[in-house]
Amino acid sequence: MNQTLALYDRLSSFPLGDRVFSVAFSLKAPYFRTVRPRVREVRPHRAELVVPKRWGVQNHIGTVHAIAVCNGLEAAMGLLAEATVPEGYRWLPKGMDVAYLAKSTSDLVCVAETTAADWAKAPEVDVTVHATRDDGTRVVEGTIHLWVTPKPSR
Repeated sequence: MNQTLALYDRLSSFPLGDRVFSVAFSLKAPYFRTVRPRVREVRPHRAELVVPKRWGVQNHIGTVHAIAVCNGLEAAMGLLAEATVPEGYRWLPKGMDVAYLAKSTSDLVCVAETTAADWAKAPEVDVTVHATRDDGTRVVEGTIHLWVTPKPSR
């Protein structure tokens, strides 16, 4: 089992373990800390986290900034990729295509999903992502494109 997934499984079994994991994840990938992700689920082919609506991620009209939403989606994708990538392989994001569908007026649930068939297409793997408001309205949806290759020998 991958180290990230093993750590999530171990910590999430404790009270506040999801919060501890979220902080550790943000320390490992500091840019994600800007959206203060709260990780809710990590497993092969799926990751889910919450981006809280707070002053630091709002734009001039008081909604969650589009780039902050993309940051949350990329964080979810990174967790999914870490939990799913085959042993001896690495992943690198190579692009993101998103559509902004509605205003981001609340906390957002960011989800990343794949299937085994998606990973069978390596080296190019597409991860489906979406962000949803508290009322269930989907505000962003898209695809993050990964490049999955064997880790270089050291």
